[in-house]
Amino acid sequence: MEIPYESLSTSDLYIDCVYKGGQAGNISDEPFHLLIPGCENSGGFRRKLREDGSGKYAYVVLYTSLEELEWPDYMDVETGVFRYYGDNRQPGRALTETPKKGNLILEQAFHLLNIGDHLDDIPPFFIFCKARPGRDSKTGTGRDVKFLGLAAPGNPNLSSENDLVAFWRALKGSRFQNYEAYFTVLDTGSDAISRQWISELITNHAAAMEHAPAAWKEFIHKGRKGIKPLRASKILEIPDRYDQLQSDDEGMKCLQIIRDHYHDFGPSHRRFEQGFEACAIDLVQKMDPHFTSFDLTRPWRDGGRDATGIYTLNSGTVNHALKMECSLEAKCYSENDSVGVREMSRLISRIRYRQFGVLVTTSYVHKQAYQEVVDDGHPILIVTAADIAAILRRNSIYTDNINEWLADIDRNNAFLQSYMK
Repeated sequence: MEIPYESLSTSDLYIDCVYKGGQAGNISDEPFHLLIPGCENSGGFRRKLREDGSGKYAYVVLYTSLEELEWPDYMDVETGVFRYYGDNRQPGRALTETPKKGNLILEQAFHLLNIGDHLDDIPPFFIFCKARPGRDSKTGTGRDVKFLGLAAPGNPNLSSENDLVAFWRALKGSRFQNYEAYFTVLDTGSDAISRQWISELITNHAAAMEHAPAAWKEFIHKGRKGIKPLRASKILEIPDRYDQLQSDDEGMKCLQIIRDHYHDFGPSHRRFEQGFEACAIDLVQKMDPHFTSFDLTRPWRDGGRDATGIYTLNSGTVNHALKMECSLEAKCYSENDSVGVREMSRLISRIRYRQFGVLVTTSYVHKQAYQEVVDDGHPILIVTAADIAAILRRNSIYTDNINEWLADIDRNNAFLQSYMK
């Protein structure tokens, strides 16, 4: 469902509806100021105060592109849980001293939720994301947005200690704090969220509850226990090339540095996987420290090598840990070369009983190969370029220090040392 730009000022809000941006080529193309009464046109937090002079918020719009690797906002449609990162995203400020006070809004809302008092002072949160041309809309523009739903802070399955968490992040040598917040998109049924309710939240908040969705009334009445998530069983989709390669500019540069670094060790100018296995192991262990004890196997005819490792799960007590063997395949490919059926079959053939496989590639997996893994239920974890970029970012590896990281891996790689002699 799509609502044209010309109809935004009279439209209600519908789950998963795309609201079209304008064509003027400037900030006026933003749909929010027409779609949501009184809404701002920029920022991740777009808030509106009530007009009763109370200083309280009428509503808050949370906007995300869902494309920022360093701040991976995420909508889990199967559980209704929405993860959103606060607005202190650069060093130099205290946690809540942000221009739009987004982190302060989070603090206040979750505080009211957890004390269970004055719940009607919690503003409704309207969740929007950037609409993707070709998927969310047929003829999209950069200003199109998609409505994900009306959300309440918290979740019935999350404790008050885990729904809003302050954590430290390092950016090029400087440390700072930001919030990771968990919301729940409410099951508002088939009815639209009316403009009348949104307008009354601003102009006559005391009377607005009459036109509020039933799910919001239930939340305000019961708090966390009244949160009823909008759950939708996910139909499995094979991620396309864009999804698997998606990254910001910094991530793209880091990926190309990795490809260029291992270029001289490969049999061709397009596919240069020799030596990349050790890098892939380090990436997997940075992704999840439960991966341990990797050993590189002998070289195969194609010049590449496998690695075998252990994935360990434990209960954190005196009981024995569960250890599972895995086989890793590393493919350092350019972004124009995909991992195909042949390469995937090679990994599948090397997975023994009670093992699983891990494929790590600086490129993407071809749709046919991916489809066969899914359809046949092969136990393979796929790590592509987008994942690698995110892993690097989470571990504070950037263009200014990635070469040092790669050199350190090479120094500890006996195979490369012998190759270079």
